[in-house]
Amino acid sequence: MRILVLGGTIFLGRHIVAAALERGHRLTLFNRGRSNPHLFPQVEKLRGDRQRDLSPLQGRRWDVVIDTCGYLPRVVGASAELLANAVDLYIFISSASVYADLSRRRIGESAPLAVLADPSAEASDGTAYGPLKALCEEAVQERMPGRALIVRPGLIVGPHDPSGRFTYWVERVARGGEVLVPAPPGRQVQFIDVRDLADWILRCAERGVQGAYNAAGPEEPLPMVRLLEVCRRVSGSEATVTWVDEAFLLQHDVQPWTELPLWLPAEFAGMMALDCRKALAAGLTFRPLAETVRDTLAWSASDAAAKGRPSGMRPEREWEILRAWHARR
Repeated sequence: MRILVLGGTIFLGRHIVAAALERGHRLTLFNRGRSNPHLFPQVEKLRGDRQRDLSPLQGRRWDVVIDTCGYLPRVVGASAELLANAVDLYIFISSASVYADLSRRRIGESAPLAVLADPSAEASDGTAYGPLKALCEEAVQERMPGRALIVRPGLIVGPHDPSGRFTYWVERVARGGEVLVPAPPGRQVQFIDVRDLADWILRCAERGVQGAYNAAGPEEPLPMVRLLEVCRRVSGSEATVTWVDEAFLLQHDVQPWTELPLWLPAEFAGMMALDCRKALAAGLTFRPLAETVRDTLAWSASDAAAKGRPSGMRPEREWEILRAWHARR
């Protein structure tokens, strides 16, 4: 297939491109050339800023476009408008954040989507992210009805993850010592290895799959205690875990998701318990958790970029909270 990728050099995008090349597809990347421009020298690269000028895409044809970097409805709508007669399928990478009520568990694809009070607003802060993504989905579907695949991942993890949310736990357990973890041990966590997601997206592209799909895993519920056990076994660590009550953490101003990744307050708990049966029926599969942990640990140890992650608790902050927790008895 001839595949156009909007983006293609950061995290999911770079894994999609790598997997597509392995599968023998012909690729064109359209991006600004600012992030990892050295990647994929064998691939055709069109340079441009999609917010200002889409002219490099005019007069061309591809079988599929994969939009990995759309956040503003106006911009995504312009891309879909231009490409409506140039591609057979538009794949838009959205987010599970699009749902209106993220406190619910087992959210399915037909659940109501978040609504922006002012649809013309283009604020990119955290509160607007989900509603803006929902409007992006709408923009694609309006211009390419019946020819759009909307992918709504939960947390994407693995090598080259710029967020560090999953990487924090892999590294923290490997470092050993006493590890502070939000209770309870059985709290469900959910994520997807970026390579599994990339592979599934390409298989959907090859089959012309359309519609909206949640994409997270694993197939069976995964408790936090199990994730930590796998991290400890893979890294050979002798780390011990101290489970700390959520109320105590909040009293001490510990920030969910950023300071302690994979921990979300009740109003966002549904992000860790999406209903992904539709994607499973469409062929989504997952590699062993130990493989994701091992490869993430190897990447974080070898790649300097992994050291600048924005998520995770500083060691001195962790010691401070642990001392306060033990002193309360």
